[in-house]
Amino acid sequence: MSPHKIALIPGDGIGVPVTQAAWRVITEAAAREGAQLDGTWFDWSCETYLKTGRMMPEDGIDQLRKFDAVLLGAVGWPAQVPDAVSLHGLLLPIRKNFTQYANIRPHRLLPGVTGPLRAEGFDILCIRENTEGEYSGAGGRVHEGTDNEVAVETSVFTRAGVERILRFGFEQARKRRGKLASVTKSNAQKYSMVFWDELTDRIAAEYPDVEVSRYHVDAMAARFVMAPETLDVVVASNLFGDILTDLGAAIQGGLGFAASANINPDRTAPSMFEPVHGSAPDIAHLGIANPIATIWSAAMMLEHLGEKATADRVMAAVEAATAAGIGAKPGANTTDEITSAICEQLG
Repeated sequence: MSPHKIALIPGDGIGVPVTQAAWRVITEAAAREGAQLDGTWFDWSCETYLKTGRMMPEDGIDQLRKFDAVLLGAVGWPAQVPDAVSLHGLLLPIRKNFTQYANIRPHRLLPGVTGPLRAEGFDILCIRENTEGEYSGAGGRVHEGTDNEVAVETSVFTRAGVERILRFGFEQARKRRGKLASVTKSNAQKYSMVFWDELTDRIAAEYPDVEVSRYHVDAMAARFVMAPETLDVVVASNLFGDILTDLGAAIQGGLGFAASANINPDRTAPSMFEPVHGSAPDIAHLGIANPIATIWSAAMMLEHLGEKATADRVMAAVEAATAAGIGAKPGANTTDEITSAICEQLG
């Protein structure tokens, strides 16, 4: 079997050391399982923007298209490059050009990790629509700088886009515990969110084996805190999913444990895997960034590529390390200490 071709984009700040850590872990795990990974590094970042005026080359998407998957560290350096520039110059073009419409984020407590809640037995898989909705980029500003200035940001919900993310969520629920919660705000947004609710009911008829619940986003936010153990698969729009998954990261112990996958379910283009956290300029020079979110994301990448045994080995090593107290508490261990502990557990 030929090696899996992986594009590695460390990006900015702590994205660099955590991507290096994840690559070390998964290549060692792959070697033990007989899997082959071929990584190519790309130095696309805010530093690239300051040098060239672009976050990635004009043919960057074409360069990435030949890879099987992309592993991204973190993007952003707001002191020098506005977040809107870095986001729209690298991350969002990859998601949209490669039709990575399903953003997947798992939320559960790893062994030895103490979250802020009394609940421990939760295991939530959030499915976020990733290419349209509130982040479609449709809108504009007129009369800028005057008292009559107007800013318009239009959400875009297509039947095809909503149906495919809902159907993806139902399929994930079938593989898990057979429960799906659809999140909207249809009591206040009477067009887009009522449309989402109607499509949820329509598609639910195709999955009689899946128990379906509907929640308004504010009620779901409360449920994440008060009763997270009652949730299985949660599917939401781009904005609502973005907010809820950060709440999910909080209850699982923090952004250092929050992994994600941007999936092209049709496999017509590469999927991209990344930690949820940002580039953290305040600690980027300290060597204390937790690499577990990136390593977990890399394990999700391995499973997507069909290397489930390698992915399972990585996650078992991560859980053994946190159970032993390594990486379980923010700032208690260095990036290198956590990475080395996980590598030691791979055997």
